[in-house]
Amino acid sequence: MDLLNNDNLKKKTSGFNILSNDSTDGHGGYGAGTLNLDNVSPVFVDPEEGEAFVDMGALHARSAIEKRIKFLPDKEKVPNGKLYWLVWVTIQHKDSKPYYAGVAGCEMTVDTEIRRGYKSLPEHVNKMDKSLKGKILVDEMDQKSKAILAKFLKEHNEQMWENSDKELRDALASS
Repeated sequence: MDLLNNDNLKKKTSGFNILSNDSTDGHGGYGAGTLNLDNVSPVFVDPEEGEAFVDMGALHARSAIEKRIKFLPDKEKVPNGKLYWLVWVTIQHKDSKPYYAGVAGCEMTVDTEIRRGYKSLPEHVNKMDKSLKGKILVDEMDQKSKAILAKFLKEHNEQMWENSDKELRDALASS
């Protein structure tokens, strides 16, 4: 046995896994209880530019906006940061029809000049969890950002928008 072989040095662990198939099909063995992120998408809302876009890199905090930025837990240390909303959007099926089931927005500010940003990682994780559980949490978002998100979701798939609960459409409606 080659003790200097890197393969022998790697520890075999059964840590946190993200699987693409449903691991909770009743067997209760390896992988049971892992998180399935197949139906969640990170949507960025940029109110300054008036646009929304999907960046799957945000699932692992590696979106284009987050790259090369050191995030701080204190918002005051990034006074000139540009506001973004990272919105976790979960799609589920009801009566064999897809719909936007969970939508939860998290604030993020980024100052590319000083390569610093603000976000609350626990908030981002908790909001993703709430979205996966079908909750609508957009109260903290400003009206302009809500309108941009509503337009994006409608244009992405109008049928899913129509199939969604009235709670979502009301929460994103302009006042």
